[in-house]
Amino acid sequence: MKQLIQSFKTGETTLVDVPVPKPGKGQILIKSTHSLVSLGTERMLVEFGKANLFDKARQQPDKVKQVLDKIKTDGLLPTLETVFKRLEEPLPLGYCNAGIVVELGEGVSGFSIGDRVASNGKHAEYVCVPKNLVAKIPENVSNEEAAFTVIGSIGLQGIRLCNPTFGETITVIGLGLIGLLTSQMLLANGCRVIGVDIDAAKCALAEKWGVISINPANGTDPAKAVMDATNGIGTDGVIITASAKNNDIIAQSAQMSRKRGRIILVGVVGLNISRADFYEKELTFQVSSSYGPGRYDEDYEQKGNDYPLPFARWTENRNFQAILQAMASGSIHVKELISEIIEFESFEKVYKHIGSSKSIASILKYKEVEHDSINSERIIVLNNRKFSGNKAVLGFIGAGNFTKMTMLPALKDSGAHFKYISSSTGLSSSILAKKFGFSHSTSDYQTILNDEEVDTVMITTRHGSHAKFVQESLLAGKHVFVEKPLALHLDQLEKIIELYQQQNKSLTVGFNRRFSPHIAAIKKAVGNNPGPMNIVATMNAGFIPANVWVHDLQSGGGRIIGEACHYIDLCVFLAGSEVKSLCMSALGENPEENTDNASILLKFKNGSNAVVNYFANGAKSYSKERIEVFSRERVFIMDNFRTTKSYGAKGFKDLKTKIDKGHKAQFQQYIKRIKEGGEPLIPMDEIVNVTKASFAAIQSLKEKRWIDIK
Repeated sequence: MKQLIQSFKTGETTLVDVPVPKPGKGQILIKSTHSLVSLGTERMLVEFGKANLFDKARQQPDKVKQVLDKIKTDGLLPTLETVFKRLEEPLPLGYCNAGIVVELGEGVSGFSIGDRVASNGKHAEYVCVPKNLVAKIPENVSNEEAAFTVIGSIGLQGIRLCNPTFGETITVIGLGLIGLLTSQMLLANGCRVIGVDIDAAKCALAEKWGVISINPANGTDPAKAVMDATNGIGTDGVIITASAKNNDIIAQSAQMSRKRGRIILVGVVGLNISRADFYEKELTFQVSSSYGPGRYDEDYEQKGNDYPLPFARWTENRNFQAILQAMASGSIHVKELISEIIEFESFEKVYKHIGSSKSIASILKYKEVEHDSINSERIIVLNNRKFSGNKAVLGFIGAGNFTKMTMLPALKDSGAHFKYISSSTGLSSSILAKKFGFSHSTSDYQTILNDEEVDTVMITTRHGSHAKFVQESLLAGKHVFVEKPLALHLDQLEKIIELYQQQNKSLTVGFNRRFSPHIAAIKKAVGNNPGPMNIVATMNAGFIPANVWVHDLQSGGGRIIGEACHYIDLCVFLAGSEVKSLCMSALGENPEENTDNASILLKFKNGSNAVVNYFANGAKSYSKERIEVFSRERVFIMDNFRTTKSYGAKGFKDLKTKIDKGHKAQFQQYIKRIKEGGEPLIPMDEIVNVTKASFAAIQSLKEKRWIDIK
């Protein structure tokens, strides 16, 4: 299928070939018939992409600070490399889609194949959308009209926050698409509406519906005009749907408001607010969040958990339904807002001059194609090279940032053969397939497991899915490499152990740090049987907001199981012994099991001790990782995988490199083992011990005692 994307680096908008997505649990696959171009939002994205690096930085000062902090810890060149790789990420465009349901994921009810639906799907021939972001289209509403559902919901949410009552005067600043729809809905609500815009044609259109228009381009002072129109009282509410970089609009909104008026920001404007303007009138100011309650809540959007109607009357989905009902009843009219309907393949007619477009609403129309089966379209063949007889033929399940930024560059020149890369949407896998020379991109990972030429599966998905993919890959008779953690629960681990013992295939977890030249140098100095030693491993992990998936116990497992396992493994490797028992203490009076500020005390079978400090409350400018090893009157200190120094170790040469966490060495050795055979890269007993130790850390926290590792 075709999908429309934009490059953040160049601003170029292109159509790319992407596998048809496969709906997961709670998702709906929709064949697009129409999608609406959000000229305001998409114009900003295109203009940002076309801006030079300096202008991009000026528009994102928070990102600049992050870059500067990273330079301090990682160095200039690695940081710049990361920045440029980020800029290469494609941005899928669009969020106003209408089409026909063609496939239902597990657990979806209330929809049937063939239903006409509106959703926040992208500009693509097929879109896969969670059920809470899909609404059925009434019979008397066309798909062209239904494409306005989502953008209408943005305006509707602004109105709900403004809470206008019958007879109030509400001023809408910005009569673009959202502003015009907002004006219609306010009129339907019994409000007197004043519209402000510098486009005479949009003002004239609004006047046809009964809106009082003000055009500042004619020299009219908007604030004075509103005060005149309200007999000096001022407007009851202002809904800002405009886009502007200066602070004039927010200042004018305050000046035209009545005492104790409400100002709602739906668009994007400068927010250098004058305290006096707001103080004297006791104005209320609120920023509207897109389509309504549920937005950016993963439980609602991705997991399909609805809010109870008595406590959240209007959610994203219920706003969608309200807009569609308003169209069906004739309360709002969208046909006259359509400036043009363009064939999807002719998208350049819209995007080439999007910055100067006078269009109100541009609709992309998709070809009507009948499909007997879409499964065949879930694979994109980039080339037809053969892999039979080769070893280390790889299939990747997962195409996220780690795969792109770390794994694939590290696998370069390893001798591996890249056959498949998969992702749920198909977009990220297709982009990476082209960049790194894969022969196939797919949205269905089962294709990888069923391909006899693939002998090795690389798993880089979210933590909560690792165990499932490992089990299925082992059952398919594949060698398995999985990023940490191996599993999130003991029963998952036990099932993996059982399958591993049944299959004559290797299983490796991405504990890359033991392959760093810095750790290798320390290990060589202390030897394989070093005797009892003390190790202090400190991770200055950095703050991650609580709503990010890594904290979720189901999808991420928390940062101790998900990330601190790296340092438990490192201690096992350096000590040359498995963990015997441990105890974890965490910050706070009643720490949760997904804590990310904790110290783990480890006792090893050979008498060694270690402490793993995993902290999220440190300064970003400080080194991210530090290892201290105390052994036989010697001390080794590794700082951020850039420097290693020794004290009292005769013949040890201090080491200084670029940041090297061992990824390249790990994959070079891994591919060699796959091709030539030999002992496991990491002994399975150690992998199991480390995984059990990470589980025990959480158990220790909950039970407030030492836990033995069995």
